[in-house]
Amino acid sequence: MRIMAVDPGDKRIGLAISDLSATIANPFRVLVHRQREKDAESIALFASENDVVLIIVGQALDSEGAATPSSRKAERLAAAIEHFTDVPVKFWDESGSTVAARQARIEMGVTRKKRSGHMDDLAATVILQSFLDSFDFRQIRESYMKGKD
Repeated sequence: MRIMAVDPGDKRIGLAISDLSATIANPFRVLVHRQREKDAESIALFASENDVVLIIVGQALDSEGAATPSSRKAERLAAAIEHFTDVPVKFWDESGSTVAARQARIEMGVTRKKRSGHMDDLAATVILQSFLDSFDFRQIRESYMKGKD
């Protein structure tokens, strides 16, 4: 049971995917943003190829939990993804994911020069790990495994 996270951006879209037990998030890839429908189709294809059962789309909310211009873009991307797949698409607050990804690179000892590149896949990993850590997936895993029998 894999779960995928999407960190939508204006220039790049970060993707992360969980291990089979939906416990650990891993960076997957970075897509260069071209056009919403093409991006959505690629994301849906990756989800299909990797047996993803849930797609999490990062949504930046303001300090009061209200929608922002970027969260509305995330909503449009999620709707486009839903057009290309039957996999459920859910939103997850991405606030602070880029800062957390940058901090993780610092803690890993990555030099300042190498930290200057994109962190979209790491931000998606932070979003996904936050999602995975917030739930007890035992029941979801058990029902998923029963459906595989």
